[in-house]
Amino acid sequence: MSVLIFIDTADGHVKKASLEAMSYGAKVAEQLGTVAEGVVLGTVTNDLAALGKYGVKKIHHVAKDTLNHLDAQVYTKVIAEVARATSATVIVFSNNVDGKAIAPRLSARLKSGLVSGAVALPDTGKGFVVKKNVFSGKAFANVSVTTDVKIIALNPNAYPIITGDGAAEVVAFNAAVEPGKIKVTQVTKASGEVPLTEAEIVVSAGRGLKGPENWGMVEDLAKTLHAALACSRPVADAHWRPHNEHVGQTGIAIAPNLYIAIGISGAIQHLAGVNRSKVIVVINKDPEAPFFKAADYGIVGDAFEVVPKFTAAVKKLKGVA
Repeated sequence: MSVLIFIDTADGHVKKASLEAMSYGAKVAEQLGTVAEGVVLGTVTNDLAALGKYGVKKIHHVAKDTLNHLDAQVYTKVIAEVARATSATVIVFSNNVDGKAIAPRLSARLKSGLVSGAVALPDTGKGFVVKKNVFSGKAFANVSVTTDVKIIALNPNAYPIITGDGAAEVVAFNAAVEPGKIKVTQVTKASGEVPLTEAEIVVSAGRGLKGPENWGMVEDLAKTLHAALACSRPVADAHWRPHNEHVGQTGIAIAPNLYIAIGISGAIQHLAGVNRSKVIVVINKDPEAPFFKAADYGIVGDAFEVVPKFTAAVKKLKGVA
């Protein structure tokens, strides 16, 4: 019996969301009186033993080059094999792109109940009940899972990263890896100082900037805050910014600690993708902009006047010239 955590990687490095998943999985294991173990697929450059500080006691590493690129069907079969070998009763994923591709397939393969979008530790007082987001983050549902094996996909930034002492035992796992049906012919990476999906601070802008030539002040603020850049859908559709920066219901759903929206009215589709942000700051010259109703802090004013002053104040606070 164990809690198995899928440790997701990119370019050989463990993702921040996986650190959250390990911290979460370790706490679940503590609740159930068992141990937390991890599974890593493909080539990894991180020191896997050092991941023990996040509560994982043992890491099963399937170190095959064919697993360096995600093939959800292949990953599902390998993780299922590890889950059976470790007698896992709970399997934890991050509810990111990879987790959303693998967890439902694994649920079907293992005939296991799946809770995607979990935001809190399970209540094990009477059964196994997991709290999750529903209706694009507008409400919560408490889902009871009764299957022998339970799968949880944890929303990114929903659980803190907890560190302690200790090192994990790293063991090679010789899984049967079948040839995948997906062949990667080219990889185009999005540029940016901070990956949008893992950023703790996101600075976003919309049509209120009037054109791509005015994006310099947004980039300056983002750089000062060490934040990721984002935009609304109309901006991406107009090709002012690349589509990989589009956040919202039809773009990337994010949950940073701080989301700063500049010149964005706050249409319901945009809000659905950012309303899990811990703190929302809105800068808009229209006092009736819908976004103000969802904001924790709002500044009514012209972005072209407010943003440069905002950036200057942050630089002064940080002692940056």
